[in-house]
Amino acid sequence: MAIILVTGADGQLGNELKVSSKNYFGYEFIFTDTASLDVTNETALKEFLVKNRPDWLINCAAYNFVDKAEVEYETARQINGIAVKNIVEALKGTECRLIHISTDYVFDGKSNIPYNEYSVTNPLSAYAKSKSEGEQYALKYYLSMIIRTSWLYSSFGNNFVKTILKNGMEKDSLRVVFDQTGTPTYAADLAETILFIISRVIRNQIAFNAGIYHYSNEGVCSWYDFATEIVKEAGLKCKVVPILSKEFSSRVQRPFYSVLDKSKIKENYAIGIPHWRSSLKNCINLLK
Repeated sequence: MAIILVTGADGQLGNELKVSSKNYFGYEFIFTDTASLDVTNETALKEFLVKNRPDWLINCAAYNFVDKAEVEYETARQINGIAVKNIVEALKGTECRLIHISTDYVFDGKSNIPYNEYSVTNPLSAYAKSKSEGEQYALKYYLSMIIRTSWLYSSFGNNFVKTILKNGMEKDSLRVVFDQTGTPTYAADLAETILFIISRVIRNQIAFNAGIYHYSNEGVCSWYDFATEIVKEAGLKCKVVPILSKEFSSRVQRPFYSVLDKSKIKENYAIGIPHWRSSLKNCINLLK
């Protein structure tokens, strides 16, 4: 029986993996959070892995407070960077496959065509730099698969969709930037894709190919477009007003364009990806 360990399981993706795992039989899932497995503690991590001997490790543990990372960089680096180094060191000499989750923020957003896995990275913010460091450590392990994703949301945790729904019920209008373009990702879709890939590899239906991959839902939109669709799907009367990024107060420099090219993951693992509008509708129906 394959043992699948999930770190950071109390986050959006981790919780969606819990839900999705119920459809996968014959595997043993171990879901951990900071309290049960602190990935920044190298000794505790090694002891946990020796004791449980996972065949797969899905690393969802992350510091995702993009603004706070500017003043808490060392904390962000410990979780997003050094912890990945700890994981890789602990996995050496094993056959455990690592799936590490990364972000579109590793790009500077100056492109006008979708970023593929070979595009040059140039992280702008403290958060982005910490995630980029984590990628470099993950790449040192020969059985690692890095999945970069973007604009993640879910029925779990705090995210843009929930913020717009909450504010849209309380306010007459919302100001949302329209000059940042990317693609929302429903964490439930990403979770299902990860477990689909794992199950097919275990059953020898497809080969495991290490390296960097991109995953988001299909389609492209601005944050303004996304917010407008959220309000529309929820049946709210709130007006969404487009603004420029410079009108939005933030200490973080965010990529203006972060659309990801998903060709590689679709071709390597024979997966289909839903459009962001249909996935948003599924999430809002669930939240209702």
